[in-house]
Amino acid sequence: FMPLSSADPIGGTIITDWYSTSNNQNERCKLNIFIYGQKLNTANLKVSSFCQEYKDPTWVNKKVEEKNNIKIENAILNKAKKLKLQSS
Repeated sequence: FMPLSSADPIGGTIITDWYSTSNNQNERCKLNIFIYGQKLNTANLKVSSFCQEYKDPTWVNKKVEEKNNIKIENAILNKAKKLKLQSS
């Protein structure tokens, strides 16, 4: 759902571009996703998110709670499990 800025399947890195919803154009977020091993599991997955709020005339960084990164990691792992089950 977020536009990709870059993806490196060999290095296990996915970086999204800044993303805003139509409901909140004054806030934007981006993700850096790192996969450290060949097996997709909790130990090998790290999500770092960054959010900013527009305060005329600049974008200002917002604090992102670690629990939100963990929620995204869990969503990725759950989606991967579902896809694996469907392909079996």
